[in-house]
Amino acid sequence: MTSIHAFWVAGRQATGETTLDVTSPWDGRLVGKAAVPTDAQVEEAVAAAYAVREEFAATPAHVRAAALAHVSQRLVERTEEIAQLISAENGKPVKWARGEVGRAISVFRFAAEEARRFNGGEAQRLDTDQGGQGRLALTRRFPKGVVLGIAPFNFPLNLCAHKVAPAIAVGTPIILKPAPATPLSGLILGELLAETDLPAGSWSVLPVANDKMPALVQDERLPVISFTGSDKVGYQIMDSVPRKHCTLELGGNGAAVVLGDFSSDQDLDWAASRIATFSNYQGGQSCISVQRVIADASVYDRLVAKVVQAVEGQVTGDPSDPKTDVGPLVSEDAAKRVESWVDEAVRAGATLLTGGKRDGATYAPTVLADVPGDVTLAREEVFGPVLTVTKVDGEQAAFDTVNNSKYGLQAGVFTHDLQAAFRAHRALEVGGVVIGDAPSYRADQMPYGGVKQSGVGREGVRYAMDDYTYERVMVLTGLAL
Repeated sequence: MTSIHAFWVAGRQATGETTLDVTSPWDGRLVGKAAVPTDAQVEEAVAAAYAVREEFAATPAHVRAAALAHVSQRLVERTEEIAQLISAENGKPVKWARGEVGRAISVFRFAAEEARRFNGGEAQRLDTDQGGQGRLALTRRFPKGVVLGIAPFNFPLNLCAHKVAPAIAVGTPIILKPAPATPLSGLILGELLAETDLPAGSWSVLPVANDKMPALVQDERLPVISFTGSDKVGYQIMDSVPRKHCTLELGGNGAAVVLGDFSSDQDLDWAASRIATFSNYQGGQSCISVQRVIADASVYDRLVAKVVQAVEGQVTGDPSDPKTDVGPLVSEDAAKRVESWVDEAVRAGATLLTGGKRDGATYAPTVLADVPGDVTLAREEVFGPVLTVTKVDGEQAAFDTVNNSKYGLQAGVFTHDLQAAFRAHRALEVGGVVIGDAPSYRADQMPYGGVKQSGVGREGVRYAMDDYTYERVMVLTGLAL
């Protein structure tokens, strides 16, 4: 008999009246059943978070830091168990799932460190003008209010961590809503948080059905919304609550630029290997997967041959096998959508260099050339193991091609030229430029986010902490400065 995974209401374990079946995208087996909260239980969680907000904000830094450090350590101890769970409910190859747990460990560790040094206050003397004689301004940061964190399916543990850890670090309550397809990894965080001494109400983990979310989004007691997911849903949320603070981490169609100076066989082997790996890792279901390769004409033919060879070397199969590089997409419907986009591109004149085949929820790693600019694959985020290659003449043409997109999350630039690297940093309309590697690199402590339709705000522990708080100034008068 399959056990029911409880959710967490104000730090208390609970079950509701219904459950959600969580199945494996690989073989359809039942991974587990997640209890679904009732409307009354959701209200209980929100009311408790709102009621405890002042108490939690006043919690000593060492208490919050200790709780975060505890979660980090418990993730270390349960790494293999949690990695297997991520792989089962998400379809992610277990080697990538282990990497995700490792990243979540770091997120909570970073948050513990930041909790101890955050909000120390900045002093500013005001007697720089005559009217400020004897005055000193002390600026500190205070929480904006309860956070509603909405996490996606593609990193079901680490992107939950990026919502929860910064909130605890600054002392603001959080209601976490994991994705319906992958709620079990998020519920694990509830187990670990329940082992800490954080005040009741400071956190809840609720696998609320998507059709129940509009009311929660609209609730005035939740003034901060942190959402990771599609641009369509993200902007619907923002448009529906124009007076709330929204952080939106949305889509991308990551570009890898290979400039003409990156031309030796060793250079191109490296670029091809990184491009092949990071167009297909997580089944391509990452906002910073490589979707577009933009190569200078002088290296294009050699590079493409190496990319195709490297892509064909990606091992597709059972995600529980340590040798598997590419597992299934999150569902068969997702794979069918990717299939339809590729088929549309080929009908419009694109050249299929490898891949292009679907088997259930699995889609073969795919490379296309000569993709017309008006097809869906050229305009939207594919969120699958599909790569397009484009030939350009020169650096400026490459940068213009990167920018010819409604998205702007991250870009990678393969070059040895330091001046070209700085030109790329200036020219590319993205949130991050990775030099010498694919755009898929993310360190969890750095500011992460995009421009244009890739979202607003930044994650990365310290930057999310800033996002969850605001500056409040206290002016001291009559001081002998």
